[in-house]
Amino acid sequence: MAPFEMPKKLPFLGAFLHLRSEVLRCRGCLGELGKDSEAGLCGYCWSGLLPLPHARCERCALVHGSERECPEPVAWTHGDALWNYHGGRPAFGALLMPGIKAGEWGWRAALLGRAETAPLPEFVAEVNLITTVPAHPWRRWSRGFDLAEDTARLVAKRVEKPYAKLLRKPLRSPRQTGLPESKRRRLPQKAFALSAVTANSNLEGKIILLVDDVWTTGTTLLRCAEWLTKAGAAEVRVLTLFRALEDHKGHGNVPIVTHRSMDPRDAPRGEKA
Repeated sequence: MAPFEMPKKLPFLGAFLHLRSEVLRCRGCLGELGKDSEAGLCGYCWSGLLPLPHARCERCALVHGSERECPEPVAWTHGDALWNYHGGRPAFGALLMPGIKAGEWGWRAALLGRAETAPLPEFVAEVNLITTVPAHPWRRWSRGFDLAEDTARLVAKRVEKPYAKLLRKPLRSPRQTGLPESKRRRLPQKAFALSAVTANSNLEGKIILLVDDVWTTGTTLLRCAEWLTKAGAAEVRVLTLFRALEDHKGHGNVPIVTHRSMDPRDAPRGEKA
């Protein structure tokens, strides 16, 4: 019996590969998935993980000038984020985070992988303890993970500092997701509480790093920082994955950052690229 030989030409294979490249598109920009794609997003979209402007405030992470006070209330000495929530085109943080919170495990894993190598602010290495903004128990259970806690544990491992759950969210606490900015700013302090771990921990004189996934109005961080200060923390510092810049609320002057020039054909009507 003659040995089996692969056919030299498979016409249907080329057609299949062509069809596959046409069907499988980036879930962010609908472009082609190249070699740098991951979790269904192309390398162009992933390049939208852009840092915040260099001239940002060391407390609120916004650009408002040294002569002005922070436009949002702060209860911490240092605050920063790894990336600009509206960086890239499409705005990558605004694309990524709703998907992750809806249960996109692949996007979550890819984002945390990049957080493992992203530059950290110098003030992170000076803290004594790392904690996180707590998620609602039901939402944590339904998603199967807590991105803020995952980030806090990752940062604690990188800087070799202890992690502890110092705060909790009561079962009947109000939900922030989807609320307009005016209501988000009225978040009551009872939306959070100290955990049992805090009762057995001595926070006197300690510098606590509070970690969250997205920083928008800062009200959630403010309420958590107030609880930590009441528990005896000497200083609270804040780090998040993303920071939403003020210009996207309609009253700031921070330029929108993109990672490639706009094609004139993509410019909105009435606007030149």
